[in-house]
Amino acid sequence: QVQLVESGGGLVQPGGSLRLSCAYSGRIFSINHMGWYRQAPGKQRELVARMTNGGMTNYGDSVKGRFTISRDNAKNMVYLQMNSLESEDTAVYYCNLRTFYSNGDYWGQGTQVTVSS
Repeated sequence: QVQLVESGGGLVQPGGSLRLSCAYSGRIFSINHMGWYRQAPGKQRELVARMTNGGMTNYGDSVKGRFTISRDNAKNMVYLQMNSLESEDTAVYYCNLRTFYSNGDYWGQGTQVTVSS
């Protein structure tokens, strides 16, 4: 059983920063990539940032230069540092992990990020 648990969401003013954390656990084999997605009300879920097991990253166009994904393999953690937050960043943020083994596709329960003055 693979589990992903996000934390770190909350209310922040425009221009502020937040750091999201995702702890993953369980029987995980052959990680393909891990990342963050978000879904705003009335919109489709979209890629925010992801990192391959080899360390290559890619970001959604709207967050490039503002958000940074990182990981700590020793702690089984993935992070999303979000700077210069805008109201358009308001969404539920989901942690995602995909594996080569059995084409695994695992999701956390999501954490709410609200950017508002």
